[in-house]
Amino acid sequence: MHRQQHRTVRMALAALLVAAPATVAATGAAHAAAPVAAAAVQVKGVGLDDPHKKDIAMQLVSSAENSSLDWKAQYKYIEDIKDGRGYTAGIIGFCSGTGDMLDLVEHYTDLKPGNVLAKYLPALRKVNGSDSHAGLGSAFERDWATAAKDAVFQRAQDDERDRVYFNPAVNQAKADGLRALGQFIYYDAIVMHGPGTDSTSFGGIRRTAMKKAKTPAQGGDEATYLKAFLDARRAAMKTEEAHSDTSRVDTEQLVFLNARNFDLNPPLKWKVYGDSYSINS
Repeated sequence: MHRQQHRTVRMALAALLVAAPATVAATGAAHAAAPVAAAAVQVKGVGLDDPHKKDIAMQLVSSAENSSLDWKAQYKYIEDIKDGRGYTAGIIGFCSGTGDMLDLVEHYTDLKPGNVLAKYLPALRKVNGSDSHAGLGSAFERDWATAAKDAVFQRAQDDERDRVYFNPAVNQAKADGLRALGQFIYYDAIVMHGPGTDSTSFGGIRRTAMKKAKTPAQGGDEATYLKAFLDARRAAMKTEEAHSDTSRVDTEQLVFLNARNFDLNPPLKWKVYGDSYSINS
């Protein structure tokens, strides 16, 4: 139910993170991770890109997005949640109205020409930028569910999640000198707010935080900076009714920060929207 109330804000055509110190640059390759322009600091500890830590991050996001820790069950998810972005689907909420669903199906078709969703590419191009279902509809929903059983489509979803959201967030966090918790805080923010540069997108939230506190890469205190980032994110969330419940910050991320669990090590216990969750190992 929380997808409908707290769905990702998508920024169409937003491919870059932020033009600021230690910026993550966009690549020319269609499906490559964006590299950090310059590594500002050597981050200690195991990063969020460690497979086990990454799975923890996916469970944490899924607790807020899907009311479940079972993020792998979301490959088949698809519905119109009436947020003006058309269909929302898959493990990270790819949207037909904002370009990332089109990118996903194009990537799937590159990997597996003639797949069950390839025939919808002309329609996806036409509806991009709108909430229209023209050329999609119930047949598309059924074929999405069929495709979700295909390991190649699952890989395509993983690839696009990493290219657009996970890798840019983690790379930027590492460049800012943040450990696994900070990397997750960036990732969750870019999932909800998109990778744009306006005041309520990831780039704007980071820019606001950096006016209040220095990043560790700039010589600042990690806890102080992350608190400033979460304060800025909470303010951004409150500008939209759909995101006005800030418990994914207040009773999840701040819990870990107040415990100074910078490496995001289990056991982890938190609440999102009143529901309790735990990861024990």
